[in-house]
Amino acid sequence: MNDTICAISTALGVGAISIIRLSGENSINIVNKIFTKNLNKVESHTINYGYIKYENEIIDEVMVSVMKSPKTFTKENIVEINAHGGVATTNKILEILLLEGARLAEPGEFTKRAFLNGRIDLLEAESIMDLIESKTENSRKLALNGVEGKISKLIKDIINNLISLNANIEVNIDYPEYNDIEVVTKTKIMEQSNYINKELMKLLDESENSKLIKEGINTLILGKPNVGKSSILNKLIEEDKAIVTNIAGTTRDIVEGQIRINGILLNIIDTAGIRNTNDVVEKIGVEKSLNLIKNSDLIILVFNNNENFTNEDEKLLEKTKNKKRIIVINKIDLEEKIDLDKLKNEKVVKISALKDDGLDLLKKEISNIFNLDELNNKDFTYLSNSRQISLIKKAIKASKNLEKSLKEDIPIDMLEIDIKEICEILNEIIGESYDDKLIDNLFSNFCLGK
Repeated sequence: MNDTICAISTALGVGAISIIRLSGENSINIVNKIFTKNLNKVESHTINYGYIKYENEIIDEVMVSVMKSPKTFTKENIVEINAHGGVATTNKILEILLLEGARLAEPGEFTKRAFLNGRIDLLEAESIMDLIESKTENSRKLALNGVEGKISKLIKDIINNLISLNANIEVNIDYPEYNDIEVVTKTKIMEQSNYINKELMKLLDESENSKLIKEGINTLILGKPNVGKSSILNKLIEEDKAIVTNIAGTTRDIVEGQIRINGILLNIIDTAGIRNTNDVVEKIGVEKSLNLIKNSDLIILVFNNNENFTNEDEKLLEKTKNKKRIIVINKIDLEEKIDLDKLKNEKVVKISALKDDGLDLLKKEISNIFNLDELNNKDFTYLSNSRQISLIKKAIKASKNLEKSLKEDIPIDMLEIDIKEICEILNEIIGESYDDKLIDNLFSNFCLGK
């Protein structure tokens, strides 16, 4: 990390402004070679007007921000060149910086340097990426809590309690003659273990919501041909995306759309009508639809109000019985023939997609199933990805091992091993200990210039 990196930090294209960022010990000196003002004499955290000039040619009129180490994002010298937006001008300035000694940054390398230099921890780094990718107000709030370090503080508090407990155990063992030192009993260790378990379980339980907030609810509209699945999709997303006809089997492949309900994305998939068919293309669509059931968060299972139940309907009820689902009875504007007694104990919503009737009730039922109203009122102090959640589960397992050791009357000095294991796992979450390959892989998913 002794070299100076640079990259374009804004989207490359036509725009009012583009930003080229540098970080490293020589970033000020490199830009100073091509800028018409002496940047070595300016104050830190100032923005300076001038021109980028190279080989006696003026390249662009720019504003240059200078931020000197250590009070910067990477804790290194940072320079940002605010140029006129445009592909040719932006690329030309980048090319010149590379010729003058800078190196093109790898994806996420600025944030990686911030992490490795101790400016942010790993949770905060991952939250920065989540903030960049956030699509809803709730996902923005979730990411911002991570960026601000609220989750890191919670985990660090648990680590500090464990470190303090282990320190007391060691002092008790090494210096038993001191009377003014708190005696650590198994009762006290059990109290701490119960507290840690409670905090970790609470964090884990609440973090199950983070998937909904970040990725949305994967929703599958399922049913026989001609029950109105495509019409329901079109009405929900308020767009004529799926082709609607009265010919059975019109939809042969999946059609996708998105809406927001209470700030949460609903990723809706309209599927091919489920039926036995000899049509090769339609058959592939049916198989694809059935395969999507496993990974869906919600099934909207659609039946016709003006038809009796068939064997296909019974099979769909059976295939989706272990999934969160809403039974939608469509075409309530027609004569009722369906046997509703077969749907006792089910969440049933009656609609007419044609008449635009009952769709608000469907949205309300979706909100109720996932407690979206309650979710909106929470503080979003959640873990945000599978890496973090898997480590919390690992820490909970280690904590339960500590409880087991206590119940089996293991000597106190042996309990240190379990306590240290919990600390090591929690340190992995915030990046106090880490694997180099994991770090490289994590930051490779960031965009260039961040």
